[in-house]
Amino acid sequence: MSKKFEIEKVVALEATLEQVWRAIATPEGQAAWSPDPYASQEGMQVESDEPARLAVRTPEAENAAFHAFEYLIEAHDGGTTTLRFVHSGYLGDDWDADFDYGELTGYGWDMYLHTLAQYCAHFADRPAAFVVAEGPPTSATEGAWASLERALGVDGPVEIGQHLTLHPDGLPKLDGVVDYIQPGFNFIGLRTANGLYRFHDNSVMGMPIAIGHYIYEDVDRERTEQAWKDWLDRVFA
Repeated sequence: MSKKFEIEKVVALEATLEQVWRAIATPEGQAAWSPDPYASQEGMQVESDEPARLAVRTPEAENAAFHAFEYLIEAHDGGTTTLRFVHSGYLGDDWDADFDYGELTGYGWDMYLHTLAQYCAHFADRPAAFVVAEGPPTSATEGAWASLERALGVDGPVEIGQHLTLHPDGLPKLDGVVDYIQPGFNFIGLRTANGLYRFHDNSVMGMPIAIGHYIYEDVDRERTEQAWKDWLDRVFA
């Protein structure tokens, strides 16, 4: 597999230029939709032309790996905005995984940029907490997803727009609409009145099942993460 990659995505957003800039260029905005909003920014190379362009490049690792992210924003009449996003880089001299990083990561960005669009359309400018937790190693195996669905009370395939109520034992039930699925992959995205809830099967990369929830109300993030981690541990005990 190639060690170099470039992923380009374009998304239309129901938001003003200023709202999109805040979502991509501030820690508070990143917490509402991005995959790693609390990561350290130490050593990052940043180019900023507010509110039209933001470019971020990670420091080069010892194996020469780096990642670069570029956001280009264009406003349109009627309060809508187009975001063109490019993620490129080099995976390192010692990269030898047998999956296509660019392809799988591209699917991930489809979901995250959809989450950004959902945030802009339904929760714009509300404060957010990103809650993430990972299951134990036993959840990295094929077939673990079926156990997760049983634990959530999911009976059969889900479809976009479907009303769905999830019942994670020991946690509040989640009642909402399926806002995202990824054909060919095990994934559930649910939009409720207070957040966007995401359940990921990462077994294709040899990684455990994970959750990544964006909650648009005041919550204790660390306590909530621990509650979801404990639930995943119970499901796959």
